[in-house]
Amino acid sequence: MNQTRTFLILAWLMVAVLLWMEWNKEQVAPPAEPATTVDVAPGHDGAAIPSAPAATGSAAVPAAPAVPPVPGAIPESRATPVPASAVTVETDVLRLLIDGGSVLRAELLRYPQSREDGSLPVQLFDDTPAHFYAAQSGWVSAGGGAPNHERGFVPETAERTLTLAPGQDELVVPFVWQGADGVSIRRSYVLARGQYAITVRDDIANAGAQSWQGFVYRQLLRGTPNVKRGMTNPESFSLTGATWYGADSGYSRRWFSDYDDGAIKASDSGTWIAFVQHHFFSAWLPDGQGGAKNEIALDTDTSAGAPRYLIREMASTPVVVAPGQQASASARLWVGPKLVEQIKAQHVAGLDRVVDYSRFSLMAWLGEGLFWVLAKLHGLLGNWGWAIVGLVVLVKILLFPLATAQYKSMAKMRRFQPRIQQLKERYGDDKQKFQVAMMELYKKEKINPVGGCLPVLLQMPIFFALYWVLLESVELRHAPWIGWIQDLTARDPWFILPVINMAVMWATQKLSPMVGMDPMQQRMMQMMPLVFGVMMVFFPAGLVLYWVTNGGLGLLQQWYMLKKYADPPPAKA
Repeated sequence: MNQTRTFLILAWLMVAVLLWMEWNKEQVAPPAEPATTVDVAPGHDGAAIPSAPAATGSAAVPAAPAVPPVPGAIPESRATPVPASAVTVETDVLRLLIDGGSVLRAELLRYPQSREDGSLPVQLFDDTPAHFYAAQSGWVSAGGGAPNHERGFVPETAERTLTLAPGQDELVVPFVWQGADGVSIRRSYVLARGQYAITVRDDIANAGAQSWQGFVYRQLLRGTPNVKRGMTNPESFSLTGATWYGADSGYSRRWFSDYDDGAIKASDSGTWIAFVQHHFFSAWLPDGQGGAKNEIALDTDTSAGAPRYLIREMASTPVVVAPGQQASASARLWVGPKLVEQIKAQHVAGLDRVVDYSRFSLMAWLGEGLFWVLAKLHGLLGNWGWAIVGLVVLVKILLFPLATAQYKSMAKMRRFQPRIQQLKERYGDDKQKFQVAMMELYKKEKINPVGGCLPVLLQMPIFFALYWVLLESVELRHAPWIGWIQDLTARDPWFILPVINMAVMWATQKLSPMVGMDPMQQRMMQMMPLVFGVMMVFFPAGLVLYWVTNGGLGLLQQWYMLKKYADPPPAKA
C-alpha cells in the first residue's frame, strides 16, 4: 500500500469520526442511580423546587420550607437599575457585580471577545434578561429565618466599588444578614490576585435563645446560550451544558439541549457542579469539606418564556448552631477560563474533566499529554505556533525507525515497478492472478506493501487529539504564530497553509509509486491533494500547521531515502 492510499484512509476515518461525534455529542449516558432523592415541591414559578432534606442520625430535623424562588423569572427591573445592595468588585482578572446572594455579572478582563482593538472583555455572568446567567447561594432554615439568594444579605461596607489595589494580594467583600431571632450570617467573598476561584464563606453566629438549623444551597442559573453552530465552528464541538461530579457516581454531563429529557435528582458526596461552554466555565467547588453529602438537582424553568437552566447542590445535613455558638460553611466559586494549571491547583477530584478533550478516556488522556508537551515547548519557545512545529519534530523523531522502514519499502517498490507493470500486461484483465503474482514478487524480494500505513496510522490518534486540544485549550485562544496567522484556533484567513498542504501532498504523491493501480484509481489518487486541501480550509490553523510541517518533513525524508536506496545509474558504454 502506498502513502497516498493511507492519506485516503485517514480522510475517510477522520470525516467518519467527526460526523459521528457531531451526531452523537448529545447522547449522554443516564446518570447513576442515586442513593437517595430530593423531595420536590412546586415553586411559585412552576419549576421544581427541592425542600430541605431531613437530617441523618437519631434526631430528625423538622421539615424545612421550600427554597424560595430559585429558577424563576428575574424581573426586567432586576437588570436596570442595579440593585441598591450590589457592590462592584474589580481585581486584575475579574470585574464582578455582587448583591450578597448572587454574582450578577462577571467580566474576564484578560480575555477580549475578539482580537479587534478595543474589544470588550468576555462577560460570563450577565443580569440582562436576554443573556441571563448568575451564580446564586442562600440558606433554608429548618426552624427559623434565613437569607436566600434574592434577599437578606446587605453589604457591610458603604463603598459600592471595591478594587484590588497595587501590592494587595487579597480583597474581601463582606455582606451580612441579621435574623429576628438573634442569628446572623456574615458572608465574605474573598478574591485573590490572578485567581478565578473565589472563596464564599458564611460565618453563622447564634446570639439568640434557641438552636438554629439551616441547609445551604448553591446553584447556577442561565438562559439559553447563543452558540454558533456549524461543522466549521469550534463552539459546535465543545460541550455547552451542565457537568457535575460525585465521589460515587463520578463525572456526568448534560447538554442544555438535553435538559428537556427530564429533571435529575441525585445524592452524593464530594460533589461539585458547573456550567461549561467553549473555553470558559463557572462552578461551585467544595472548600475543605469534600466529604460532605449534597443533593444535586437539574431542572428547567420556562415561566419567563425562554427556558432557563438550573443546576443546584444542597446540603443533605443541616448546619446546627446552638445558642451562643458559631459555625461556618464555605465553598469556592470558579468564574473564568479553562486554565489547566489553575484548575489542577484547586485539588478537586474530577474537575480537570471540564477541559473536555474527548469523551473517550484514551483520547482524553492523549489530549492531556499533548497539551503538557505543547505547554513545555511553549515555555521554551515562547510561541504556541512554534510549539506545534516542535511537537511535529518530536513525533518524527519517535517514529523515525518506522518511517525509515516505510521509505525503504517504497524505494524497493519503485525499483520493481517495471516488473510489476510486466506482470500486469501478462495477466491482462485477470486481476486475481495479477494480485497473486505481485504478492509472490513482494514475498521474494522482501517488500512490505503495507509498510507505508503504520507511521500514518500511528499519527492518527495524535492528529485527532491535537484537533480537540486546539479547539478546547483557552491558552491557545487568539494565540498568534507569524505574519498572517494571528489565531491558531481559527482557520487560516488567507488559505496559505491549506495551499502549501496541497503542494506538499502533490509532491509526496509524485514520489510514491502507484503500483498495481488502473488509470481510474490513479486519477482518483491524483485528486486527493485537492480534496485534502479543501478539507484543511475549515480546520484550525494550528492543526493545518501541524499537518503541513509533518508532511513537509516527511517529504524531505522520503526524497532522501529514495535517493539513497535508488538503483545506481547504468554504467556508461
